[in-house]
Amino acid sequence: MAPRITVIGTGYLGATHAAAMAELGFEVLGLDVAPEKIEMLGRGKVPMYEPGLEELLRKHVAGLEGSTGRLRFTTSWEEVGEFGDVHFVCVNTPQKHGEYACDMSYVDAAFTSLAAVLHGPALVVGKSTVPVGSAARLARLLTDLAPAGEEVELAWNPEFLREGFAVRDTLHPDRIVVGVAGERGEKLLREVYAGPVGEGTPFVVTDYPTAELVKTAANSFLATKISFINAMAEVCEAADGDVVKLAEAIGHDDRIGKKFLRAGVGFGGGCLPKDIRAFMARAGELGVDQALTFLREVDSINMRRRAHMVELAREAVGGSFLGQRVAVLGATFKPDSDDVRDSPALNVAGQIHLQGGQVTVYDPKGMENARRLFPTLAYAESALEACRGARVVLHLTEWGEFRELDPKAIAAVAADPHIIDGRNALDAAAWRDAGWTFRAMGRPRA
Repeated sequence: MAPRITVIGTGYLGATHAAAMAELGFEVLGLDVAPEKIEMLGRGKVPMYEPGLEELLRKHVAGLEGSTGRLRFTTSWEEVGEFGDVHFVCVNTPQKHGEYACDMSYVDAAFTSLAAVLHGPALVVGKSTVPVGSAARLARLLTDLAPAGEEVELAWNPEFLREGFAVRDTLHPDRIVVGVAGERGEKLLREVYAGPVGEGTPFVVTDYPTAELVKTAANSFLATKISFINAMAEVCEAADGDVVKLAEAIGHDDRIGKKFLRAGVGFGGGCLPKDIRAFMARAGELGVDQALTFLREVDSINMRRRAHMVELAREAVGGSFLGQRVAVLGATFKPDSDDVRDSPALNVAGQIHLQGGQVTVYDPKGMENARRLFPTLAYAESALEACRGARVVLHLTEWGEFRELDPKAIAAVAADPHIIDGRNALDAAAWRDAGWTFRAMGRPRA
């Protein structure tokens, strides 16, 4: 008989994982402590934008016409304990306020509540990104607090989702990593992931610490690669070089590769910035802080890109933002998402606003979240309206919609034809042919 699965926490990670497990054929019960979120998910709706997720939910949520009925949601811990054989914990681990370290309070609360309702054999699977050493502590917590005691086993199975591709990454992952303490946990997880493994996805079995380190190491490497090319952009601007051509040339080296070598305003979101900071904090606790001191510069380079974009915009409007209209194209930290957490685009918009600029923002999916976070900015219903009367246009999120804009139509409504491409994604020749003064980060002559 197939194991029954629960998913604790139905945010971005949890909702996606629950829907994907149902798609793989399992009976799934999702839990969240927020009743309004459970009510929404029960109607086949999601509280975030993620391509394909709502369609997948509606395919499986019980009670919806034509659904398989394999997916339900609840706020009851007791129901979760009675239902599940395998419990995936998918709660958030934000950065502590005023510190680099990770806030484990949500994970600890979830494990404590779950342990209390485990009266029989169960596998608890952590998917949250946590400081190395957390799994061993949480395994002891489960044994101490669960009525079933040592019949409750822990595994750690880090997630590697990319926003905008989360459904695909869950159903067809490029690797599955499981940290286990015994054969039972490995056997159950091989059963859970039999579909992807059967398609050829590598299944990597490790101990707890290694599984915890895989996610933070991967994010740190990615952040380092992004900041490296942005550091090269700084050098290119000083030396009158072209970072796009530089990236193209070094990307042909298969030891380096072409991915994530597009210079711009840097990375943001709910993972990379806080994960590399938490990694540095944990390294310090372990007495190996010097091993990760390079991540401080990675973080510093990333934040400098935002400040540099503000400077380029100030130059474009004549040296002062006071009373100047500025259009910002993009609010989310990346395209195909409505996530504005630590968004470079909104950070730049906010800095310009604080310096007296009249900033108008447009984003295809992130407007509602942006308004909640930055209510004092102005928002437009289209890119054209955002650019109306603008002295400078800033392209800060790489949406496909922005690459397809008509430069002539935008020039007709802008006060001055100045554009700065913060993602190195626009066709410079097309904009210049339409009369624009075009500037891109790391490309002083392009």
